[in-house]
Amino acid sequence: MYDVHTMTPKSSRLNLRVAPADDALLRQAAALAGVSVSEFLVESARVRAEMLLADRTHFVLDDKRWEAFCDSLDRPAREWPELRELFERPRPE
Repeated sequence: MYDVHTMTPKSSRLNLRVAPADDALLRQAAALAGVSVSEFLVESARVRAEMLLADRTHFVLDDKRWEAFCDSLDRPAREWPELRELFERPRPE
């Protein structure tokens, strides 16, 4: 069996337990979508995972905020003596 998104063989397995009500809901939704429960769960989880990761890695700013963001990145780093001291301490054994 192959993953249609990557065209690689499916070799990993996930096992999960669900409440009877969730099982019925998932089976009904998979049937309505015309796919197996496994396909439905994998696709649903993939979409959710992609959305969650995109929220953490992609963001959109208007021109004014983009300029402010770039200015912040371009500013020289501020030195914090307390942090320097902390990181220069030997690690406890």
